[in-house]
Amino acid sequence: MRILLTKRLLFIFTLGVLFGFQLYASQPEYSTAGYYTLSNTGRNVYSMNVAWRFHKGELVDDPSKVTYKDSLWSVVSLPHGIEYLPVDASGSINYQGVVWYRKHFIPNNDWKEKKVFLHFEAIMGKSEIWINGISLTKHFGGYLPVSVDISNFIKWDGDNVISVKADNSNDPTYSPGKKEENLDFTYFGGIYRDCWLVVHNKVHITDPNFENETAGGGLFVAFDKVGSELAEVLLKTHIRNSDNSRFDGTINYELFQADGKKVKSLSKEVKIRRNEAISVADKMDVSSPHLWSPESPYLYSLNVTIRNKKGEVIDGYREKIGIRSIEFKGKDGFWLNGKPYNIPLLGGNRHQDFAVVGNATSNSANWRDAVKLRKAGFNIIRMAHYPSDPSFMDACDALGLFVIVPTPGWQFYNDDPAFVARLESDIRNMVRRDRNHPCVIFWEPILNETGLWGDSKTTYNEEAQGRSADLVKQEYPYKYCYSAGGPEKYFTVLYGGVPKPDKVYFTREYGDGGNVNNWAGQNAQNRASLAYGEAALLVQAESYAKSTKGVISSFNRSRQQMGGAMWCSFDAQRGYHPDPFFGGIMDAFRRPKYAYYLFMSHRNPEIQKQNIGSGPMVFTAHSLTPFSGKDVRVFSNCDEVHLTVFGGGEKYVQKKDVDSAEFVSPVFTFENVVDYDQVINLSRSGKVKDVYLKAEGLIDGKVVTEHKVSLANAATRIELSLDNEGMDLLANGSDFTTVVASIVDENGNVKRLNKSYVKFTIEGEGRILGGEDIFVNPRPVVWGDAPVLVQSTTKSGTIKVKAEVCFKGNRTPLAGELVFKSYEDETPAVYSASELAFIDSNEPGQSASDLDEVKRKSNVIDDDLKKVHEQQERFMQE
Repeated sequence: MRILLTKRLLFIFTLGVLFGFQLYASQPEYSTAGYYTLSNTGRNVYSMNVAWRFHKGELVDDPSKVTYKDSLWSVVSLPHGIEYLPVDASGSINYQGVVWYRKHFIPNNDWKEKKVFLHFEAIMGKSEIWINGISLTKHFGGYLPVSVDISNFIKWDGDNVISVKADNSNDPTYSPGKKEENLDFTYFGGIYRDCWLVVHNKVHITDPNFENETAGGGLFVAFDKVGSELAEVLLKTHIRNSDNSRFDGTINYELFQADGKKVKSLSKEVKIRRNEAISVADKMDVSSPHLWSPESPYLYSLNVTIRNKKGEVIDGYREKIGIRSIEFKGKDGFWLNGKPYNIPLLGGNRHQDFAVVGNATSNSANWRDAVKLRKAGFNIIRMAHYPSDPSFMDACDALGLFVIVPTPGWQFYNDDPAFVARLESDIRNMVRRDRNHPCVIFWEPILNETGLWGDSKTTYNEEAQGRSADLVKQEYPYKYCYSAGGPEKYFTVLYGGVPKPDKVYFTREYGDGGNVNNWAGQNAQNRASLAYGEAALLVQAESYAKSTKGVISSFNRSRQQMGGAMWCSFDAQRGYHPDPFFGGIMDAFRRPKYAYYLFMSHRNPEIQKQNIGSGPMVFTAHSLTPFSGKDVRVFSNCDEVHLTVFGGGEKYVQKKDVDSAEFVSPVFTFENVVDYDQVINLSRSGKVKDVYLKAEGLIDGKVVTEHKVSLANAATRIELSLDNEGMDLLANGSDFTTVVASIVDENGNVKRLNKSYVKFTIEGEGRILGGEDIFVNPRPVVWGDAPVLVQSTTKSGTIKVKAEVCFKGNRTPLAGELVFKSYEDETPAVYSASELAFIDSNEPGQSASDLDEVKRKSNVIDDDLKKVHEQQERFMQE
């Protein structure tokens, strides 16, 4: 066994642990098993992500047995999604079926006489977990934690083996329940989120998802009165004494500001009988609190410790909390921190899948998603249609993104008691997992588009949906807890219907459905791949401009209509259609489309905060290609835009129109200003070295930002860049980052019309994810760029990526090279060093042999699929 410890940022990290302040947001700190570590508490968390043996498919022999020989299995690291897939991986081409994982480890003797838990953040589908041949639990559902106590089953004198069987096959006995081939997203599979090993003393703060206690388990932070002068922080902690003797001691809280200054401390005596648990409730008054909001996402650190009678700390951890109040006041709309929130809630839905890896995204990739969405001007995200990775929630807390958390579901309900029980468990556990996050604005406990629009109309009726709202209230019996849905009888926040004076309304999905010709064809103006080029990207942006204006105009007319979330932030894979959803404002690699900058133009230019995407912006949506239009569209949140054409001479001025004064940012359109004959003549003449368009954004008559687009000439080289939002690559064997190869001319201008294929090679402490079997490496150039994913090894060091065109000649673009580093992870890891040599740097993707193993679904529009189309049509007509 090797435990990987950090040396990097040790001083900064130690201060953060001791004093509770936030690490710099561009290099975030990730939670582990629902909290942040606190040193010298007797509690340790280890990553179990590295070096699992993996097999795809059923086996004759039983891999849960200790004696099973797994030496011929491949070795992988978590998060793991079974396979690498083509960038466009829709139409249910992914594997569905059984997979097996086995991990060998030798326990640390320091763990004896302690409690040892395995905490899986999620395992897709139905799963079973064994240790040393003993079955510990079965779990149904792919989006919430699975935690098991392995304390009594560890062998202290040698090798231990954890076995996990996971099955992402269609199964109507748990949610979402619908067959993937009739589903608007993809199940993917595997242990696709982190796995942690949690070790602590027998007297300990519990895990809420493991305890299964209504409104209990773990630490519960809620609020009573919240104002600028005083905030009442409610604290409830569940403590279990698993020892055979009584425990007498104290529960202690220390609240720290972001700068490390202690704000408040609190202590209370506890007495716990042997092998019992208690809940301890208290209240902490905070004077002149820093209140959390999207504009100021201020986070305190709350250190929670348990001390014995001698004053020794025997358990504890940190929680990051944001103090805020949330109220929905009918016609008066949404109130935050006791005041009307006079900004529309404008954002998007988010599916979690990423190019190549599917759902198996790293913590940094999830955090980068939040950064990109915040930079786009979003202030709210609706998860679609399941709880997202915990690291995404952490990022939304830190960056100021409201989040709508839904229970897993899509157009399906089964009134079988097993399905109902598992659905109710999902609702309870999503609240238990995410209840302390300040970013949660309300919960969505109903099954998406089900009942009123989808399957089983009679059984998933208003009463059934009302029960789901009641479950949320049971799990969160304090102020500032709300649920959203359809039946007005049960929900405060409604997704539609005739306006009622005591309700508020939110458009959960806008911008897509009204444009779709039919649900078999799936043609729509807002659905544009980057590969479609400039004309399509402009149509998409203008489509979203129109629908977004409608949402904001509704907000301006009545605060009852709080805003909406566009569908959908990123291009995403789907089960029931052969094409991905191309309506994202970014593609599956998170490369921005023109529509991204359209949404960015709705940012408030007066708000300039580090790391939350703010300030003035301007973007010229024109690429100066022979096929670009004569009109130039500019997206900006400034008062006026000046457009200089070709540097010579012509300058055009536009100011915001009257309509835009009410927060609707217009598309600045300069008509008939580009004459390509003039471009040709200027270029041929040699008198003008740089033929360009330059847009300048002005506020109060002063230029505050600009964006320039130059004519790209012959492609001369490949330029490599990191798309990492300034975050370091962590050497934990799981983290990955995007490297982008851009085809550029001698001046660095991207050649958007280049159609090369790019081959990537790598040296050092990294590996490229995916290969030629799935057309990822070599990779075709799309709209000037060819992205690829680079994953770290477990050793920090230098990584060198080289990119070259596949067919080289004397005049083809020269190769590019990028050198960067990976850095040690702060979290120690448990793994066998000997296993690392077997980790394949290019795990098998969807190769020809794999395709033979996959159960092929018929491409015929069968009765089930017709039903899906009909449901979607009905839904859009509501």
